[in-house]
Formats: sequence, C-alpha cells, structure tokens
Amino acid sequence: MIVTDIKQQVKRAGRYSIYFDSKYLFSLSETELLRSGIRIGKEYSKSEIEDLQQTAVSDKAYMRALDYLAMRPRSQWEVTDYLRRKDYDSPTIEAILNKLSEYGYLDDKKFAQAWIDNRQLLKPTSLRRLQQELQQKHVSRETISEVLAEQDIDEQAMLRQLI
Repeated sequence: MIVTDIKQQVKRAGRYSIYFDSKYLFSLSETELLRSGIRIGKEYSKSEIEDLQQTAVSDKAYMRALDYLAMRPRSQWEVTDYLRRKDYDSPTIEAILNKLSEYGYLDDKKFAQAWIDNRQLLKPTSLRRLQQELQQKHVSRETISEVLAEQDIDEQAMLRQLI
C-alpha cells in the first residue's frame, strides 16, 4: 500500500490523517508523524502498516492522557482508570504510564503534595480527611504517610478558626 495523502485535521490542529491508496487509515500527532518518517509516495507492507496503526493507537492514548492531566494533577490510578474507560488495552496503558512517569507528568508523590496544598489553601482539612481523600485516589499508604509527615498543618488552629 502506498501513502497517497497526509492532511492536517481540522478539529485537532496537531494531528494528521494518513491516507493509503486514497483511503483514510489512521491519524498521528505531528511528533509521531515526524518520528515515523511517513511521506507521500512511500510504500508500506501489511505488517509495517499494522505497526503504524498500533503506534497511532498509542499516540492517541498518550495525547488523551496529556489532555486529561492538563485539567488538573492526577494520580496514577486516575489516569489508568481513564484510559481503561477509553478501552485501551493493558500493554498500551502500561506504556503510556511509563512514558508519562519518565517525563515527570505522572508522580503520585507530587500529586499528593499538590492535593494537600490545594485543599489547605481552599478549604483547610484535617490530616485524617486528607488521608482519606488520597486513599480514594488510590495513592499508596507509604506515599500518603511520607507526604503528610512533611506537612506543617496545625489542626488545633484549624479547629479554633472553625469555632
């Protein structure tokens, strides 16, 4: 099969639709398009196209995960759950989580610190409540204990303020 066209998508400016023999087959981000070396007129075997399609699936999952993380910091479990709900398979999810962690976008300790800082700024909460909230986000007990130990939260002052 031969690449007959590469078009920039209208709704997603950073993604490109790839056409083989004048039929749409998949889309890639600009980064993956450059990395893969796809160009118009190049011929690909069936196995190469299958590899490219798997790359396209991983690329789309990675972009979705980045968009999800852009809304607010997330725990690893939240991102995993999000990708599962989008029907990605376990190897793809694992690869995306590794990539996000490698780039520093996904770190449960940083997430827990940000969660606590945000909660203390907007609505001061007890250590126990913070621990429960982080457990609901499936942050490990060790990470929660470590982050809470680093916090300087005066629960007595919070109680006096509430009263």
